[in-house]
Amino acid sequence: MRAADETTLFRTALVLVVVYLILIKFPSYLTIIIFAIALILDAFDGYFAVWQVSKHKVGIARYMKATVLNDKKAHDEIVEYKHKVSETARFGPRMDIAGDRVAEYSMWVVFTYLHIIPLIILLLIIVRHSFADAMMGAKGTSSKMKSTFARAIYSSNTSRAVINALKFITFAYLILVYVNSYPILIGYVLVGALFTFIMLRGAAEIYESAKSQ
Repeated sequence: MRAADETTLFRTALVLVVVYLILIKFPSYLTIIIFAIALILDAFDGYFAVWQVSKHKVGIARYMKATVLNDKKAHDEIVEYKHKVSETARFGPRMDIAGDRVAEYSMWVVFTYLHIIPLIILLLIIVRHSFADAMMGAKGTSSKMKSTFARAIYSSNTSRAVINALKFITFAYLILVYVNSYPILIGYVLVGALFTFIMLRGAAEIYESAKSQ
């Protein structure tokens, strides 16, 4: 099994551990730290995939230069390697998405179960992901997006950083709401912001897929 796939499975397992810790009201700050580690590992499975397909030529510094510092030359190089990952590791990109979905659904479900998030939010998230993933699955990976709108809202490094930060802040705060009785109103604002951005990204996926037909 590829190192990237092992990382995906490990971070997915970590999120399931986080769900259990939430339910038993384990000390919130430790739970949030484990959750942060799971989210950070999402970046590493992408790195390991590129590292292996490049035959160890791309180091972590080069990868960070492309994904964090937005260096154009490094970014173009990484995109080419990601295309090779799609060609050589048939289930690689799909495994990554599956890990993302299990992690995200787990957090939405647990807070819906705890009556913190309305059921309608969870249902709309499931509908959004189901249709957007199906359409993007026919097209390929997000690195192949061509339209300016889709790149800006979905596949750009800035967009990915924003969505990951929003997920962490929102779900970390909801942990504090349940375990430490933090004010729920702030949680609703964060859930609204995260939900809106997820829907915008879904619209970008569907727009890109429809445009390419």
